[in-house]
Amino acid sequence: MNWILLLIAGLFEAAFATCLGKAQETSGKENIFWWGGFVACLFLSMFLMYRSISGENAIPIGTAYAVWTGIGAVTGVISGIIFFDEPATFWRMFFVCTLIASVVGLKITQTH
Repeated sequence: MNWILLLIAGLFEAAFATCLGKAQETSGKENIFWWGGFVACLFLSMFLMYRSISGENAIPIGTAYAVWTGIGAVTGVISGIIFFDEPATFWRMFFVCTLIASVVGLKITQTH
């Protein structure tokens, strides 16, 4: 269950970064909407990460933080490509794949 919470926390990390990017592009009421989304996603991301490192079957903080940032980084790059017209070059995709492999490797080698 803690790994599922951590996965969701990582997705909310990318969501708060996406909201922050959209807030930069907008003004007025739409801007307030994106800032509200940023705050909500930030809170949920931190709360879920905290829950994943707490209690029974807790994920070690070093592993949890690395996985959380990895998930956020990968989904953040994908979000940038989809929503902000960032380039999807070979090398960007290559290094995104190495991030995914690293996150999977951390999960596989976890000692708990």
